[in-house]
Amino acid sequence: MRRFSLIGRLGPDDIASVKPVQTDSDIYEIDFLDSDLRMGFGIGQALDQVASLGLRSSERAIDLVLLAALVTAGDTRVSRQINAQDGWTREVDLYVPVSAPRVWNDQRQRIEALLRFLTGDRWRVFFHARSDRTMALAIQPRRVAIGGLTDVSLLSGGLDSLIAAIDLLARGRRPLFVSHYWDAETAKAQTCVLRALEKHFRRTEFKSVRVRLGFDRHHLDTREREATQRSRSFLFYALAALAASAFDRPTAVGVPENGLIALNVPLDPLRLGALSTRTAHPHVIAGIRLLSDAVGLSVSFSNPYRHMTKGEMVSGCADGSFLRKVVGDSMSCSSPAKARYRKLSPRHCGYCVPCLIRRASLKAGLGVKDPTLYTVENLRAQTLATDRVEGEHVRSFQLMVKRIKAAPGLAKVLVHKPGPLIDAPEEIPAYADVFRRGVLEVGELLQGVKARPGRWS
Repeated sequence: MRRFSLIGRLGPDDIASVKPVQTDSDIYEIDFLDSDLRMGFGIGQALDQVASLGLRSSERAIDLVLLAALVTAGDTRVSRQINAQDGWTREVDLYVPVSAPRVWNDQRQRIEALLRFLTGDRWRVFFHARSDRTMALAIQPRRVAIGGLTDVSLLSGGLDSLIAAIDLLARGRRPLFVSHYWDAETAKAQTCVLRALEKHFRRTEFKSVRVRLGFDRHHLDTREREATQRSRSFLFYALAALAASAFDRPTAVGVPENGLIALNVPLDPLRLGALSTRTAHPHVIAGIRLLSDAVGLSVSFSNPYRHMTKGEMVSGCADGSFLRKVVGDSMSCSSPAKARYRKLSPRHCGYCVPCLIRRASLKAGLGVKDPTLYTVENLRAQTLATDRVEGEHVRSFQLMVKRIKAAPGLAKVLVHKPGPLIDAPEEIPAYADVFRRGVLEVGELLQGVKARPGRWS
């Protein structure tokens, strides 16, 4: 097993001596200032957009984004297959330049535990002071601050964040939406959703910050890449904190995710542990909230839909007629580009876990035919092979539906499998029930669908 050390730098003035703890690790330096001494990798883009609203982000929030960017670099440019003895767990050390190293070093243990839970890897983080010249990286706004913004909400381009945006705007809120993207399909979905919201809610002024942040071989040439991206939510939360910190008052950040996918209980033993994503798991949101408080950011994080199934979110949307018009523009699929292997344009595959939950929710709550374009349009058209991707998750859901129907109380046990729920013990019964209802919601979709081992036609 190889350990990687990623050292963050901030331009030519950053000559601080950083001695990697593990001298035999693979060492890479990443300079976050470009040739114009502007923050690169999308961070400068984010700061510019915040400043364009007449707002200025806090330096502690910029520290958090630098940390999240280095986490993203390690997560996406270090291969699990090549570097993990168990096929999953990698070892990565991060050296982060920050404005308040003492404050951040006090939180090392909390951060490492949070990252370990989120990605399944062994992370070590070390903080050192920025140079005098880079102690202030926030961009000074050149206009009067836009008033009236009420809160921050994450907008991924998916169905859940679309519903959250509609609900907020229908209630007269004036949110600042924060989006992160790397691939073209995510960017397209976000653009379409934002344009539709602007057109429909033209009397309710809202703003958005959209950031393309990531690393390819030109940014970090490890000659490796990794597609699992279990840390992506950490970057999303950091960018939200960057925007929210600029409000200069305690600000709420909404993390909209239905309860079933937020818990992401493994449907079968093969998906236990790190193989099951924890993007919006309650323990992750609680962890980022505690970290935010500890480093002095007046930003709170919560998932307002954590006790609702996706179908309940759809049926309860504050403007169902508008949702029916725009739902096809949202993107839920884990890998929409897979369609190109069938010589089709990018679209929802129709059979991954997010697609199955989406299809079930729209069947349960939309009230009209699902307008989404799927690679596999009709799940009942043929028997699906469970040793192929088209049938793998279908069969896993069918088995879980059978278990829950036979023993509904099993949900109270299974919700603890993905991770601890000790941060809000009074909510555990609600989590168990939303898991049970969510599984049965997908079960309604899969009635009459056949999935068996072997290749069937």
